Amino acid sequence: MIGGSLDQGWYSAVNRFAVHTPWLHGAARLFANDGIVLFVLLLLVSFWFARRSGSLARVTAAIAAPFGVLVALGLNQLVGRAVDEPRPYAVLPHALVLVSRTTDPSFPSDHAVMAGAVAAGVWVAGRRLGVVAVALALVMAATRVYVGAHFPLDVVAGLLLGAVVALAWYAAVRRVTLRAATHLTRTRLRRYVVTS
Repeated sequence: MIGGSLDQGWYSAVNRFAVHTPWLHGAARLFANDGIVLFVLLLLVSFWFARRSGSLARVTAAIAAPFGVLVALGLNQLVGRAVDEPRPYAVLPHALVLVSRTTDPSFPSDHAVMAGAVAAGVWVAGRRLGVVAVALALVMAATRVYVGAHFPLDVVAGLLLGAVVALAWYAAVRRVTLRAATHLTRTRLRRYVVTS
């Protein structure tokens, strides 16, 4: 196991907290499983705000963001298979688990990678919404540990991997995307790129 006994200790502490807070189970389970919908909405709202701002730089960032998320998730599949860390409930069979058990690798967390990538992409497109995205990403990471699906290091690594890949993706495609967006503003498709 990557994090060793320290990571197991943190996981066990969170798991004990989960045992003693049954009133949080429903909300945690819902967010841990279906919170992805909020991150999709964040990407859409980010593009809407960027478009309304009239800033092609922000529009470019908002267009690049969902693709950065996909690249991060694809890379995470390779990392997960290479590391092949078992899920916490395979290592600690008596742990409280509030979601369906799976056999896919635990490190890094797919949910955390997605959340980190969305947060980074939305942050680049606009700071105000970026703050909301970062907060929700942290909640997603904490929730995935709370429901028993991941060790703490799994979600920390996931957030960092997602954010770094999304930012690297944006840096790689920014110029091309900006040129494409600029070209579209000179066509009848302008209104789909900027509103002002």
